[in-house]
Amino acid sequence: MIRVLHIDLETYSDIDIGKCGAYRYVDSPNFAILLLAYAYDDGPVTVIDVAQKEGWPTQVLDDILSSDITKVAHNAAFERICLSKFLNTHLDPKAWHCTMVHALSLGFPASLADVGKALNLEEDKQKMAVGKRLITYFCKPCKPTMANGQRTRNYPHHDMEKWDLFKEYNRQDVVTEQAIYERLMKFPLPESEQQLYCLDQSINDYGIGVDTDLMDKVIGYSMDYEAHMRKECEELTGGINIHSIVQLKQWLTEQEGRQIDSLTKDDVDQLLKLDLKPSSRRILELRQETGKTSVKKYEAFERSICSDGRIHGAFQFYGAGRTGRWAGRLIQPQNFPRNAFEDIALARQMVKDRKWEEIEMLYGSMNDVFSTLIRTLIVPPQGMTFAIADYSAIEARVVAWMADEKWRQDVFANGGDIYCMSATQMFGVPVEKHGQNSHLRKKGKVAELACGYGGGVGALRKMGGEQMGLSEKEMDDIVKKWRRSSPHVVRLWRELGDAAIEAIDTRLRVKCRHGVSFKYAKGILFMTLPSGRSLAYVQPRFDGRELTYMGMNQTTRKWERTKTWGGKLTENLIQAIARDCLAESMSKIQQSGYHIVMHVHDEVIVEVPSKDAEGHLKRIEELMGEPIDWAPGLLLTADGFTSEYYRKD
Repeated sequence: MIRVLHIDLETYSDIDIGKCGAYRYVDSPNFAILLLAYAYDDGPVTVIDVAQKEGWPTQVLDDILSSDITKVAHNAAFERICLSKFLNTHLDPKAWHCTMVHALSLGFPASLADVGKALNLEEDKQKMAVGKRLITYFCKPCKPTMANGQRTRNYPHHDMEKWDLFKEYNRQDVVTEQAIYERLMKFPLPESEQQLYCLDQSINDYGIGVDTDLMDKVIGYSMDYEAHMRKECEELTGGINIHSIVQLKQWLTEQEGRQIDSLTKDDVDQLLKLDLKPSSRRILELRQETGKTSVKKYEAFERSICSDGRIHGAFQFYGAGRTGRWAGRLIQPQNFPRNAFEDIALARQMVKDRKWEEIEMLYGSMNDVFSTLIRTLIVPPQGMTFAIADYSAIEARVVAWMADEKWRQDVFANGGDIYCMSATQMFGVPVEKHGQNSHLRKKGKVAELACGYGGGVGALRKMGGEQMGLSEKEMDDIVKKWRRSSPHVVRLWRELGDAAIEAIDTRLRVKCRHGVSFKYAKGILFMTLPSGRSLAYVQPRFDGRELTYMGMNQTTRKWERTKTWGGKLTENLIQAIARDCLAESMSKIQQSGYHIVMHVHDEVIVEVPSKDAEGHLKRIEELMGEPIDWAPGLLLTADGFTSEYYRKD
């Protein structure tokens, strides 16, 4: 009996998938499937040469369309989106299994090649090194030259030797995928995670509406202003481009009679404090402005919009491999800047009306205006309103519940301010947000953020302790006071670290609290969460001093040994539980008939009918605040508001 159909595609488009995303990539009229490699179960791989009009077996076509046959692919979203476009239908993600998601859930890297290496697959089962060159040749536009007859694309007949090699490369990807799937299925992806994957895909399929009028006005202003600065720079310097750093440094050096080695933002700021010639000063001011007037976020919106006027694919399921949290893609909604002012509606209208001089007079900084308005590019369709709701201090609530720190739980049960109460516990005096000893709340807040997962003076320093005027001794004192006031949280750090080490040493399941446990199996340390989901640490090792595992270094992008400890395990645990709480809520919201447009950190943005929008918001808040079966006693609340565009309250 057939269990799965493995699929890998090679495709062509004139759209840059890295910059614009898969949905925009297939939306191009020039999109085409070139090759389709497939295999049933662990059987042989067949390659269909679609580019050269090779026919599709009826059985394969029927099975791709069937909901009864599971299609397996690495980054299955790509294959599903491509085939949906090619077959002019919507393929249900329920019938697809993504080995990339599965690998990430087990602590492995994301890419097919990196997973293969991490699993120590045989060399012939790893991606062929020549693959990138072949993809560049056949899958992307080429530069027209005299040598290639001014063509803008390479077809199979232009180099049949390369094309035959490309078909082998395509076949090899499925061989690798089969081997990876076999290894991963020793630890099947939980059904609950497969359902969440389907929810994620439905959100990406639905997409995000964009206020293109506002977007166009900002980009238009930026282009005009850029042209103005370029012209002024060329006039002052005798033709030097404002972006030509080498030439500008040389010109400034000659002008000022001193060596100018760098034009970074900080260096320009320092140079402007010196006594300079007016022309030199103006050039440096123009350099400052080029940084300030960047509208890269707006340009990311522009290039990601599909023909339906929406952006699709802005979220990556299991994007944070250590915790399973979602990550942003394309427009990166997790990284939108904070609001610089309150009267956003007025600023939006003034931008749309191109009242540039009035904007500068009223707000001072055009850059602040553009940064604040980025969120507001996201809009609902006519007749709909956004209900925007987020959890209140969810990580602090989860920590309090997980550690059984009663005074913290009491704060949330009574609707108190955790930063005030933390400061009260630390300093032994009543602290009120806008009342007595209010100056201590800030110290309580920075201590909560820095110390919650075992951080010390170094963490306080990173959180801005020195900028607050705190000395080394004061920061050390704050750390000690915080730990004394939260003994159960400190105990949790130690408990998790000790349990992980014990599980590695004994190979037995070690139970902690609230359903959390550790177990070593087949080279992986699993930390089971209250939800039943597990976090995975590959090839864990304790040498008597340090606890380490194999993971992807986020800086170097290398698969290497990584250190962890009780506080870090606690951070992973709390963020993972917070993610699972959000997932529960999103499932309930979707099942209630609402369209989730976005979710950012612990916030959900939902399209609701404008009629009775407040009533719908209340229902969404209720759904998010409902008790969770696997977390008895965890107190959750959500607060929200309605808006005609996405914004912060």
